Amino acid sequence: MRILAVDIGTGTQDILLFDSKREVENCFKMVLPSPTVRLAGAIRAATSRGDDLLLTGVVMGGGPCGWAVGDHLKAGYAVYATPSAARTFNDDLDAVARMGVTLVSEDEAETLGSDVVRLRLADFDYRAIARAFAAFGVDLDSDLDGIAVAVFDHGHAPPDVSDRLFRFRYLEKRLRADNRLSALAFLAAGVPPIMTRMLAVAATSPRQDIPLLLMDTAPAAVLGALEDRQAGGQRPVIVANVGNFHCLAFRLGEEGIEGLFEHHTGKLSRQGLEELLDRLAEGSISNSEVFDSSGHGAVLFRHGAIPPEARRLVVTGARRGLLRSSRLNPSFATPFGDMMLTGCYGLIRAYGEVVPEAGERIDQALAGGGGKSLW
Repeated sequence: MRILAVDIGTGTQDILLFDSKREVENCFKMVLPSPTVRLAGAIRAATSRGDDLLLTGVVMGGGPCGWAVGDHLKAGYAVYATPSAARTFNDDLDAVARMGVTLVSEDEAETLGSDVVRLRLADFDYRAIARAFAAFGVDLDSDLDGIAVAVFDHGHAPPDVSDRLFRFRYLEKRLRADNRLSALAFLAAGVPPIMTRMLAVAATSPRQDIPLLLMDTAPAAVLGALEDRQAGGQRPVIVANVGNFHCLAFRLGEEGIEGLFEHHTGKLSRQGLEELLDRLAEGSISNSEVFDSSGHGAVLFRHGAIPPEARRLVVTGARRGLLRSSRLNPSFATPFGDMMLTGCYGLIRAYGEVVPEAGERIDQALAGGGGKSLW
């Protein structure tokens, strides 16, 4: 069984070609610039040339590409965008227009002159990945059983609702209904309608002939971190994914998820993050303290404290260095010897849970890390 797992972050897209016939450590892998970083580079090149831009395609991850668009507009050059592409910068198209972006229909976009640089937005470029593998004699098109992609999706919040609040309410609702990390993973046909970024990946994937799994990036990373048996093999444990933009921490007990919080990494100092992790372990963290400090929120499904002597912290993510010298003495997860592929390993584990016919082979292939999921 071969599954292409792609974890799309802010800085990189991390790619694993999982093959159940290989030792996991010997599966082919790549770490490449993220789609938003690549797009930002193309936008900045247009700015340096003084070219106007037309953005088409679908909603994708923002951040670097959004900043590049802002700089392009400040430099005095035009940016045109179709509605589906413009929602990359804000679900509220009036807010996008206030940025200075000129919204155009698909038909109007066709009439713009050849002097406009046309850039197509999308998170998942299967063809580019397939070409990269093909350069080394690996044919994805003829021998692939499934695809799993992780993206961070705020969801489509109504204009009068905070994106942060909307996303965290969604996470809480999903986990109250199904208390497991793979509850945040879906086959393409089952993606909730509010998850517009996941839907965009599903709509733009050219491989409609094989299963496509979509999952949120942070839970994928936490699930993957548990594949590090030294780090994640005991309960209770708190697993924190300290990403470039977002930090999400789960408290896991013998019976499931006991609580979580999500915050913006850039708003957290080491001390501030340590204090939130302490309160998650104590069972005293509140939603208001996280949300009111510009985070997403917090929820506890179990309010009792983890005894101090039993507290364990496992950390992964691009900005895990924030806790490098922490008084909490964290373990840094390196599943199958590769921290950068943590989210991909989580995607593979989730695929085995959501696609039952794949579960046994995935369990067997991951047996080098312990076999059955520790979650």
